[in-house]
Amino acid sequence: MKPDFSGKREIYLEVAEKYESYIRMGILSPGEKLPSVRAAAQEMGINPNTMARAYSYLEERGLIYTLPKKGVYVARLEEAEQKEDTLTKEARSAIQSLKDRGLTRETLDTLISEVYGK
Repeated sequence: MKPDFSGKREIYLEVAEKYESYIRMGILSPGEKLPSVRAAAQEMGINPNTMARAYSYLEERGLIYTLPKKGVYVARLEEAEQKEDTLTKEARSAIQSLKDRGLTRETLDTLISEVYGK
């Protein structure tokens, strides 16, 4: 897989989104072993650190998992969706708590822009 990078977003995000689309389309199946960071980076012509960051992002989202000394594998989509639902619920609860304590929408929007970038 050698994606064309648009240059509009960080490369690791473009790589992660490509992997995510392959997982969601079923091209990469649950339990399937993915190439090592070094091998995947070489195949795509990117820095291994960029590939590691893409894998880390996918792992945070529950789409892949790492077994130490064995490799990186595709997770079941149900697990990823469950993790996403949990994160959404946590975020909603945290935002509600901040609102209840007096944080304004404008301040929250500013904070979100600072954290995620404009």
